[in-house]
Amino acid sequence: MKPIGLLATLAYTLLLTVLFQGKPLQQSIEDGALIYQDFCLQCHQSKGQGVPGSFPPLAESDYLKNNLIQSIQGVKYGMRGPIVVNGIPYDKLMAPQGLDDEEVADVMNYILNNWGNSAPAAITEAQVRAIERP
Repeated sequence: MKPIGLLATLAYTLLLTVLFQGKPLQQSIEDGALIYQDFCLQCHQSKGQGVPGSFPPLAESDYLKNNLIQSIQGVKYGMRGPIVVNGIPYDKLMAPQGLDDEEVADVMNYILNNWGNSAPAAITEAQVRAIERP
C-alpha cells in the first residue's frame, strides 16, 4: 500500500473511532443536568435529597451504589415495589419518563457524579440499550 493510502486509511479509522465511542463524560453529565431539571427535580429535589418517606434520595444513595442495573431500569422503564435507600423504606410508583437510551445514560451520569455519589465509569447509551425490562 502506498504511504498516502495508508495515511488516509489510518486517518479514517481514527475518525470513526472518535465519532462512535460515545459522547465524553463531561458532556453527558451536562446534558443529564438538563434532563434532571425537566424530569427528576420535582420529586428528587434540587440537590437529590428526595422527600423522606415519599421520594428516595439520590444524594449519597446506597441503593444507586449497590443496585446500578435496577436503578437504570427504574429510569428507563419506571419502578414499582418496595426498596430501601439509606435505611429508609420506600414503596411508591415511579412512572416511566419516556426517555430514550441516550437520555437515560446522561441523567444517570449526572446523578452518579453529583451529591456525594461517584461512579466507577461512565454509563453509555449502549449499556442502557442492553438493559431489559425487569
